[in-house]
Amino acid sequence: MIELQPVLMLASTSTPRRELIARLGLPFGVQAPQADETAQPGEAPAKLAVRLAQAKAWSVAQALPAHLIVGSDQVAVVGEQVLGKPGNHAAAAAQLALASGRVVHFLTAVCLLNSATGQARTRLVPFEVQMRVLSDRQIERYLAREQPFDCAGALRSEGLGIVLCQRMTGDDPTALLGLPLIALSELLSEEGIAMP
Repeated sequence: MIELQPVLMLASTSTPRRELIARLGLPFGVQAPQADETAQPGEAPAKLAVRLAQAKAWSVAQALPAHLIVGSDQVAVVGEQVLGKPGNHAAAAAQLALASGRVVHFLTAVCLLNSATGQARTRLVPFEVQMRVLSDRQIERYLAREQPFDCAGALRSEGLGIVLCQRMTGDDPTALLGLPLIALSELLSEEGIAMP
């Protein structure tokens, strides 16, 4: 018996994104994207998030000629400083120290690419987090427990990171987690996918 490939493919290896897309109740697969996440000189944070979401989707489209491919990317901004994934403890501590007592703007882009037609639909969903004033000790305890080195701005709000936050503002709380499901469900509906 031949098993059909899922129509929906998530271009991500992120566990939180897999858990989020599973909430939609649609069959989906996962494939790792190959995209350089380096910002281009002078690139605005919003454009960076959109470009990377699209690049992730397109990077897996070559091997999947008849799929709906979901790419997503998130950029965190404090003042004029763009915070990507810190990658290590020292960078994460520096990001959280910079964010302490300030508003962090999370810009999350989602792209739905129909690899059969080549049509890419993209949405950018902003979300703001007012961070508490954080002591060095609080930062160190949080980093020891969560190790959020793969999270933009070193904030894993679905875990212990929530205690670092004072207030959150935005239309879609899943955007903060890295995959805005309200926007994605709208994009899927535009592609003719029946949503409950």
